[in-house]
Amino acid sequence: MAATLCAKCLPKQGWIPLAQSVRHGSKAVTRHRRPVHILKQKLLAVTQYVPPPRAAPPDAYPRESQAQQEESPLTLIKKRQLETLFEDCKMIAVVQNNNSSSEDMIMFKHRLHKHGISVKFFPNQVVRSFLRGSAFSNMAPLFTGPTVLLVSPQLKVKEMLTSLRSSPQMTLLGACIEKTLLSSQGVVGFSRLPSAAAVQGELVGGLTAMTARTASMLQRHPAHLSALLQQYVKQQSPEAGRDPAARAEDAS
Repeated sequence: MAATLCAKCLPKQGWIPLAQSVRHGSKAVTRHRRPVHILKQKLLAVTQYVPPPRAAPPDAYPRESQAQQEESPLTLIKKRQLETLFEDCKMIAVVQNNNSSSEDMIMFKHRLHKHGISVKFFPNQVVRSFLRGSAFSNMAPLFTGPTVLLVSPQLKVKEMLTSLRSSPQMTLLGACIEKTLLSSQGVVGFSRLPSAAAVQGELVGGLTAMTARTASMLQRHPAHLSALLQQYVKQQSPEAGRDPAARAEDAS
């Protein structure tokens, strides 16, 4: 019995005990993770797979109509009229109609007709379509809301501004004068310029005055030189040194 207990209590060869001593604390050898080299980081960032953005479903947005609507014959006629106006008229002004009555419009047309200025009505959509492919495309933003065209083959800027002052419902937005686009302030400044005849008269008068002054300056020096030479000849003559009394006796 005692031998059996001793055999059970004594450890056998190759037997692992149930309780083992475990060492706690820091390890003697530690292995830290080394930082990745900067070049390798850049290479990994460049070669990283970036999936493409997920496309929207085909029915998520409304489809754009690719078919363009053909222009009606009336629109083509209006475009031809606009082309003729821009080619033949030297003054084309854009005016906004602020709820003027029919009677005010008739009076406004009558005042403009006295000075040879016509009033034209065109749909804004047609005018913008015509200006889109022309040299006057910068006028397209003016055609918003109820607009009216004031056209004239001659430059009647002062007369147009006078008629607009008597019609407060009509507001000047801009104009095309001699193929030049002007704002409302530019049109007012253009009206204050003198006429071509007055400028030509001032130019001719200035040139004439300068020519007369140049001629007088050119004639002054030869006359002065001639007077000096005559005086020198008189001084060099033999009779110049004699007395006036002696010359009178010789003459008698």
